[in-house]
This record gives sequence, structure tokens and C-alpha cells, in this order.
Amino acid sequence: MTEPLQRALVTGGSGELGGAIARRLARDGLHVIVHANARLDAAQAVVADIGAAGGRAEAVAFDVTDRAACAAALERLLADGPIQVLVNNAGIHDDAVFPGMRGEQWDRVVDVSLHGFFNITQPLTMPMIRTRRGRIISISSVAAVAGNRGQVNYAAAKGALHGATKSLSLELASRGITVNVVAPGIIASPMAAATFDDQAIARIVPARRAGTPDEVAALVSFLAGPEAGYITGQVISINGGMI
Repeated sequence: MTEPLQRALVTGGSGELGGAIARRLARDGLHVIVHANARLDAAQAVVADIGAAGGRAEAVAFDVTDRAACAAALERLLADGPIQVLVNNAGIHDDAVFPGMRGEQWDRVVDVSLHGFFNITQPLTMPMIRTRRGRIISISSVAAVAGNRGQVNYAAAKGALHGATKSLSLELASRGITVNVVAPGIIASPMAAATFDDQAIARIVPARRAGTPDEVAALVSFLAGPEAGYITGQVISINGGMI
């Protein structure tokens, strides 16, 4: 019988969605590494929640756009054993209509979502290959599937993850490693509440409500688990029927 996966890294784990994913993976029995950029205190709060519920977790902080910092942090983490579940959740918005978008808005959004994917995922693939076990799950967005006004940079960065995922899945499928994308729609959060009122959500979403972070976390949990071993190279939407 295959031994269960042991350790998971959730980037952007200090946020609402990342925190829900980290808590769910800990509930599944994994030791979860909760990553933050500058908000280490928020990541530590997620770790405290996990510990109070009987789970195992630790917090780390580094910038996913800094390749050297990522390499150093991952080297330290790998010294304690392989990381077999990776959730690339880190991402930022910096919205503007494209004719008025500044170069730095484009660069920062692409740096976090796309370059961050490389900086974290690439160093972890060989340890996964050596154990012939792993799950790589990247969090995208409905904007990358259907587009969204004012988010050309965000849609481009997240959409690039779809192509990277499909290609990487072909390289790793024979090694027992799956690579997938989860693409949420409108998920309840303070940011969503500031952008969409209930009437707007009812107009946009056929299910007539926002999703919850826990619903996204449940999907990630399934993809990270043993029953999802034959699912790879997929972009799985969770958006209440928006597309």
C-alpha cells in the first residue's frame, strides 16, 4: 500500500483562500507549510488555528518573485523531507484598463503568479520525481478562462499557468506526479464584497451566490488526495456555472 503524502506547501497561505486550503490539507493529515510574503503574522495565525484543531503546520515568509530567496527557503524546508503537495496560490491584482495600464502593474502581477510558479515549482519537482509521488495544484481564476475587463495582466499571468500546467503534466505523469489548475470564480472575501454586491452576483453567477473558500479548499483537497491520481493536466473551474 502506498504511504500517504506527508508535507504540503501553500503559497499565499496567509490570505483567506490560502488559509482555507492550508486548514483543509492539515485536516487531511498533512504537515502544512503556510507561506506568506510580508504578512508572517497572518500565516502564524493560520498555523495557530491548525494547531488548535490538532493539526501540524509551520509558517514561512519570503517573496516568491525573488528566485534566490525561494531557493534558499526551499532548501531549508527540504532538509526536513520532501514536499509532496504544492499549492501555488500566491497572486495579486493590480487592475486597470489596458490602455491606461502601467508597465509596473503588468510586471508585478506577472512576476507573482507566473514567475512565482517557476521559482517555487521548479526546485520541488526533482525531489518529487525521486520519490515518484506528488501533487502540484495551481490556483487560477475565471478571468483566465473567460477574460475580464481591467484584468489583462491578471488573466495573462493566470492563463499562462494553464499552458505550463498542461505541459508539465506530460513531463511528470509517468513519475506518479499530477499537475492541475483550479480556477475559481467569485469567492466570498472582503475583496469580493468590495467589488460585487448581492445583486451583481445574482446577475453574473447562475448559482446566484458567491462560492466559499472552503468549497475551493475541498476541491484542492480532492486533487491532493490518493483518489485523484488519474486526473492531471486539467483546468477545473469552480464558479457556480459562470462559464
